[in-house]
Amino acid sequence: MARYTGPKTRIARKFKEPIFGPDKWMERKPHAPGQHGLTARRRKKDSEYSLQLREKQKAKYTYGILERQFRKMFYMAASKKGVTGAILLGLCESRLDNTVYRMGIAPTRRAARQLVGHGHINVNKEVVDIASYILRPGDEVAVRERSRSLEAITNSLSTNSNRFDWIEFNPATMSGKLIAMPERAQIPENIREQFIVELYSK
Repeated sequence: MARYTGPKTRIARKFKEPIFGPDKWMERKPHAPGQHGLTARRRKKDSEYSLQLREKQKAKYTYGILERQFRKMFYMAASKKGVTGAILLGLCESRLDNTVYRMGIAPTRRAARQLVGHGHINVNKEVVDIASYILRPGDEVAVRERSRSLEAITNSLSTNSNRFDWIEFNPATMSGKLIAMPERAQIPENIREQFIVELYSK
């Protein structure tokens, strides 16, 4: 299964945000990567295309999606009624790996992807090991009964107190439900999705 395997801190420093989760190196070196950070030749104003490409890359790295799949999701969002950018982020949020992360079952999206890939997660009482599986409102997500004692899961649940309006979750049963597709205002990620729409619409 394809995924980004390169340096995480370097990418986080590029966007000046800990997009892969807490990062002690990001805290020590918050400037852009390189010996001198942003050099004089790069201080000129970014072009429109540069800004659009930057937002697309940030979204892809944030959700752990490669180009081909991300483009496919864009066209899926464009075919639906509503604001394309908001629908695109909603689709990203409703991926199984992201939902497992939002529920607090895993501390990061990468860890959530691993749990899904190893068959520790049920969707509607059946094992689903496809991280990119798109959930629909009403779908139930739960940790498999034999996996509930995993230290990685129990530690994550004990330290995670985040709750999201579009997800219902019960830590005691390690199960929850996607109540509805999230609205743009509910999604906390700092992504300017309109730039992505403009880039793909050229």
